[in-house]
Amino acid sequence: MLLAIPDVLTAEQVLRARRIFEKAEWVDGRVTAGHQSARAKNNMQLPEGSSAAREVGAMVLEALEQNPLFISAALPARVFPPLFNRYEAGQQFGTHVDNAIRQVSGALYRIRTDLSATLFFTGPQEYDGGELVVEDTYGTHEVKLPAGHMILYPATSLHHVRPVIRGARIASFFWIQSMVRDDGQRTLLFDLDVAIQQINRERPDHPVSVQLTGVYHNLLRRWADV
Repeated sequence: MLLAIPDVLTAEQVLRARRIFEKAEWVDGRVTAGHQSARAKNNMQLPEGSSAAREVGAMVLEALEQNPLFISAALPARVFPPLFNRYEAGQQFGTHVDNAIRQVSGALYRIRTDLSATLFFTGPQEYDGGELVVEDTYGTHEVKLPAGHMILYPATSLHHVRPVIRGARIASFFWIQSMVRDDGQRTLLFDLDVAIQQINRERPDHPVSVQLTGVYHNLLRRWADV
């Protein structure tokens, strides 16, 4: 499932983050790349332990906790602390697949990367090129969203970022370990949840809502890995 999630951050939060980014020091993005990715990666990144990354990362995590669409789609068990990258003229990230397991810096645990996320801090009008291109069983998808919006997609997908021709593309990227590791099962649960919410809005007293909610939770109980 590839899902665009609008307005994860407000315009005010995006502006606050961008002011922090302006004062921050950016380093070579290959510092967090695996062996394969390092050969394809050409961008800049905030150091993981920097005050800027921690401050904006905390803002992102708090916003995700309050976003019902993200919770419904991702069913998050753990979220990797958000990282931040910047692409300027000529910079790109070639086709790659994300590492299956990521070590959380300074922590004693790792996460399984079931889902990848990109949250945009610059709008499409601010740069040319820089599209995130995701390949899945349904074809190739180009993604370039407004600032504050996020794309969520299976971490198993091949993907790349096209060269930036003009301006700068700034985004956060991170991974989610879901309670349900199988993308097909997560998609079924998400579709069911969306249908239940629609019934509750249109026919709040309809008895089928309770029945479908029971089906949802019984499937989640069967598939969840917690």
